[in-house]
Amino acid sequence: MHSNRRGEQGNVPFRSGRFFNIDSNWYFSCREGGDQGPFDSRDDAEAALTLYIRDINTLDQRLYN
Repeated sequence: MHSNRRGEQGNVPFRSGRFFNIDSNWYFSCREGGDQGPFDSRDDAEAALTLYIRDINTLDQRLYN
């Protein structure tokens, strides 16, 4: 069962998982660029997501500093 996130009130909105697979290929979803992939495994997709988040955070810091 899902619950509201900190600061949220009311009904809990539908949320989907970030990782999914199609035809044995793994992908991850992100707000900034849609779906990323394909990757050979979920582990590879998780590692790519970690790098993606690092790169987005670095870009944000450069833009706002």
